[in-house]
Amino acid sequence: MTHVEWLDLPHLRARRSAKWTLYDRDVLPMPVAEMDCLLASPVAEALNHAVALGDTGYPSFGRGLQEAFAGFAGRRWSWGVDADQVTLCADVSVGMMAAISALLSPGDTFVIMPPVYPPFFRWGGETGMRTVEVPLLQSDSCYALDLEGIERELRAGAKAVLLCNPHNPVGWVHTRESLTALADLVSGYDAVVLSDEIHAPLTLPGHTFTPYLTVSDAARAHGVAVHAASKAWNLAGLKAALIVSASDAMRDRMTRGLPYETPWHAGQLGYLASEAAYLQGDPWLDALVTDLAAHHQQVRDGLPAGARIAVPAQATFLSWIDASGLGLGQDPAARLLADARLAVGIGREFGAAWADHIRLNVGTGPEVIAEGLRRLGSAVS
Repeated sequence: MTHVEWLDLPHLRARRSAKWTLYDRDVLPMPVAEMDCLLASPVAEALNHAVALGDTGYPSFGRGLQEAFAGFAGRRWSWGVDADQVTLCADVSVGMMAAISALLSPGDTFVIMPPVYPPFFRWGGETGMRTVEVPLLQSDSCYALDLEGIERELRAGAKAVLLCNPHNPVGWVHTRESLTALADLVSGYDAVVLSDEIHAPLTLPGHTFTPYLTVSDAARAHGVAVHAASKAWNLAGLKAALIVSASDAMRDRMTRGLPYETPWHAGQLGYLASEAAYLQGDPWLDALVTDLAAHHQQVRDGLPAGARIAVPAQATFLSWIDASGLGLGQDPAARLLADARLAVGIGREFGAAWADHIRLNVGTGPEVIAEGLRRLGSAVS
């Protein structure tokens, strides 16, 4: 039976990735979104084979990765992807910025929905565009798109809506109904939807991910999605992602707008590892999301009094925690680093209104999670 091999702290301290080298050795790092496990066997075998051959040149210009993704999307989400409408790029951030630049003009405005992955705030300045914020709506049991707020900004001239689905950092999986409503809304304006779907394979058991480009003809006409195997199979450093369209008109717009160099910036090892993940990585992924559901439950059960998770995550290995009741002030992440030597995601980086929140990475072994919770509790006590 396939299982995920989570590493202990002595082995993790030997790593040289960002997560394990950003802080002093006495700090337990739990902010950076990479996982603390060995690679899935098919991925490791593909990489070992490539290194043995010295197959480390520029990325393949075959269609192997695109076709592998199409097969995975069909199995996982009943999504009929046309591999000819899938373009290789370096990573999801690069793909989102490339799509913004291809479809919008300098000075245009696009909508983002905080709390959201911090690069969303930077993509405006980096592409010569402007951002406007329409926060997610939150109740005691769910998050939702603020369709009225989005329409207000579209009416004011916004040219794009940037969707994060599943939504980082809250782990919410947007429903088919809400995505269909968004598509109907956007179709009434001269605008597009760009959907970051990197966390889609990490949808937890009992929940269903809906690709934006499957909800309606309107979505296919004005939508672009960006996918990667990097989060689900822990391949962030290998550099390969996919920009997906689902209509001839959008494919033509993207073809005209994307720089020629876009696929050349991907990595060959990323291409080969991602292809193996999509072709043969399902059993390992099934084991992973089962583990992650248990890890999220471990955090919910172990939080100190005063900390709360308002809406349990439906996807991702990221836990979004309201730390306002812990008495750690308006920058709880800084207090935790100073007092408990625990590094966590800084709430205000996901939106100014969430300065009293923290993001905790649960893509690690239960023992490491337990130590993180112990340090969190020690800072409060």
